[in-house]
Amino acid sequence: MSAFHNQDTAQVFARVDFIMVQPSHPGNVGAAARAIKTMGFQQLHLVAPRFADVTQHAEAIALASGAVDVLENAQIHDTLADALSGSTLAFALTARPRDLGPSVCDIRQAADATQKHLQANATARVAIVLGTERSGLTNEDIALCQRICHIPANPEYSSLNVAQALQLAAWEMRYALASSQGVALLPSTEKNTVPSGLTPASNQKIQALLDHWEEAMIAVEFLNPVHPKKLMPRTRHLFTRSGLTNDEVDMLRGVCTAMIRTARPKKTE
Repeated sequence: MSAFHNQDTAQVFARVDFIMVQPSHPGNVGAAARAIKTMGFQQLHLVAPRFADVTQHAEAIALASGAVDVLENAQIHDTLADALSGSTLAFALTARPRDLGPSVCDIRQAADATQKHLQANATARVAIVLGTERSGLTNEDIALCQRICHIPANPEYSSLNVAQALQLAAWEMRYALASSQGVALLPSTEKNTVPSGLTPASNQKIQALLDHWEEAMIAVEFLNPVHPKKLMPRTRHLFTRSGLTNDEVDMLRGVCTAMIRTARPKKTE
C-alpha cells in the first residue's frame, strides 16, 4: 500500500519545501511566497537573506499579495545545510552546466521523482533549492543536494528570475502531485448554474434565424431569390455545425435586423 493512503492532498503538499539561498531582493521573496501558495504549497525557507527582516519588508508584502501568510511563516536559516536538515531528496535548480556534482534532470523529471519519492515513504520530504539572484547556487550548495535540476529554456538566454523559476518548479510539482492524488487540474463548473444564454439553441430557434438570415440577405441584395444557388443550404450547414447558443442566435438575429433596416432607405428611393 502506498504512503499516500489516508493522507489528504494538503499533507502531501506540506512535504515539499522551497528554499531560497541568500535572496537579496525582498520583492523576489514576496513573489516566491505568492508563487508557492498559488500552487497549493506553504513551505518557504530563506537561507541568510540580505535583510534579516525581509518577511516584514514592504516590497515583499506587496508582491506576496494574498500570500502574506506564507511569507510571515517563512523559516530563516543561517546555512543551507540547516535548511536541508529534514529533507530526504533535494533538487538544486541551476541554469549552468556543472562538470562535477549530482546527476542531472529537468524540472518535469524532478516533479515525477518527487511524486514517487513522497509516495514511497510517509516521512520523506523534498526540497527545491534556488540560488541567489546574481550568481545562482555555488558548487558547495549543489553538493548538499541529491540532484541537479534544469528548467528547459532558450539556450541563448536561459537565465530566469529566481521567483519565476520557483513558480515554474511549483507548477510542475503541483501537476505531478495533484495528478497522483486524483485532484482536478481544471476549475470545476459542476456547481455553477449555466446562464440560459449559453445553452445550445433549439432547432426551432435555429430555423427562425435561417428565415431571418434569408430575409436579410435578400434585403442587402446578396441573395437573389430567383437564383438562390446554394447559399442558404450552405448557411444551414454552417449554423448547424457551429453549435450556436441562445445568445449567439440572438446576436445574429440582431445583425439581420440591422441589415434589413439599413437596406430600407435604398428600397424607398
